[in-house]
Amino acid sequence: MGDYNRSTKEIAFEQISPDVTQSINKYIELHNLGDILADASICIISTSEKIKKGLFSGGGPKLLVETVILTNRWLILADRVDQNAIYIKSMQLRDIVVEDYEKSLFYSKIPDTGMNITGRFTDASEQGTIFLPLGKDAAGEKFKETLIRSAQDAKK
Repeated sequence: MGDYNRSTKEIAFEQISPDVTQSINKYIELHNLGDILADASICIISTSEKIKKGLFSGGGPKLLVETVILTNRWLILADRVDQNAIYIKSMQLRDIVVEDYEKSLFYSKIPDTGMNITGRFTDASEQGTIFLPLGKDAAGEKFKETLIRSAQDAKK
């Protein structure tokens, strides 16, 4: 499964670590997004740990911890790569297209688990695509299904 061990854990909104919550609140204030966290439907923590192969572990981060909040209108992602600062991204669900990575054309070349998400980030002028890593576990599968359904419902 690629170069990472991935796992996903569902958490209550109140369990999000204070430093992540503070970073998200600063981001919301900076972009004047209002009360977008009021109706959080599901929150997860996705952890990706680099697999050591031989003497060297290769390029890329050793640890990515992503806190994800899904509301009925928004997808908010808080990334911490290794022990660096937290990076926040957000997208409105009505403006995104989601794809199960395992059903994508890339899966045959690089097997992995997660979601491809295409759309416009709050702080970007053009569309982009990101990969949201998820574990092949119950919480990861539940989040996949919930995100796909939520994105479809937001377009109605």
